[in-house]
Amino acid sequence: MSFAGKNLRYLRKLRGWTQEEFATKLKIKRSLIGAYEEERAEPRLDVLENMCSIFKLSLDELLLKDLSSTKNSGSYLDKRRQMKMSAPAQDIQFVPVKAAAGYLAGYADPEFLDELNTFTLPMLAPGQYRAFEIVGDSMLPTPSGSVIVGEKVGGLEDIKANNTYIVVSKGEGIVYKRVMKNNRLKNKLTLVSDNPVYEPYNVSAEDVMELWKAQMIITKANTQQRWDVNQLAGLVNNLQEQVSSLKKKMN
Repeated sequence: MSFAGKNLRYLRKLRGWTQEEFATKLKIKRSLIGAYEEERAEPRLDVLENMCSIFKLSLDELLLKDLSSTKNSGSYLDKRRQMKMSAPAQDIQFVPVKAAAGYLAGYADPEFLDELNTFTLPMLAPGQYRAFEIVGDSMLPTPSGSVIVGEKVGGLEDIKANNTYIVVSKGEGIVYKRVMKNNRLKNKLTLVSDNPVYEPYNVSAEDVMELWKAQMIITKANTQQRWDVNQLAGLVNNLQEQVSSLKKKMN
């Protein structure tokens, strides 16, 4: 006896997904979800494999075990809770402004890194993360004093145009900017501020020591910058002019 249909329904409802949403995740038609849940059809192997990937299950568990049952070895929920509790929390090293100068020399030194305070964020996907405190108003509306949690970027080829990054370089130190590759100058990166009062500038690729793609921004409550309509209109016009000028320089 296969529990595939029953388990599919149970897991879908556990996540709070509609049949349409679940069908989208499995890349199948919604009508098939209904057919599987009502046991009018058996899920194809590729569908079962996608489900196993989403819910971290084996095919045997999905097909042969009633995951909603609390008998014997426990329910699916119980097992997932045990897995989460046993998984080690990932430490994120925090680089405050006062440690920025030392970081440029010690960013690859395990002893220096061990001295940094750490914290954890359970919502982050597996990866290598580090957090940096930023100061100044060049990235408004992100306020000064915010903490940027970044994921390590393997190399310059992994940069996604116009995404925000913590850039650690020999000449500029630690900065938080939008990064654009320069089409005319292959050995340069163009760093752009969100606050259009600040002009974009270039850094040499060979001077870049680390790149961390921003994944989360942590700010203190009630410190978010507020703009009025006139300020926003002026900033948009200024930004459009800078983008047009920047495109001409890069092409």
